[in-house]
Amino acid sequence: MVKLMCLCFIILTIAVAVSAEKCEGDRQAMIKECAKYQKWPANPKLDPSDACCTVWQKANIPCLCAGVTKEKEKIWCMEKVAYVANFCKKPFPHGYKCGSYTFPPLA
Repeated sequence: MVKLMCLCFIILTIAVAVSAEKCEGDRQAMIKECAKYQKWPANPKLDPSDACCTVWQKANIPCLCAGVTKEKEKIWCMEKVAYVANFCKKPFPHGYKCGSYTFPPLA
């Protein structure tokens, strides 16, 4: 029984580490492909590239949103983030929280 518990703990630890690496990979890809479409100022809103939309379609958005801080919100314009998400056909649901930002209903 102890061996089984140890095995479960090891598997869980590996799963958490892999998940964290995936999230960091998504974060880096988002910065590389989408930064220019999502940074302040709020206007103009530019249509994102196909490469940016590919990143959006594959990204683990809940994991990325969990890492959004007040400091990051000074860099990333959440209105533009919403615009890019909508354009890339992966919109945020009404009321979804990303950092301190709550997404309004889709226009």
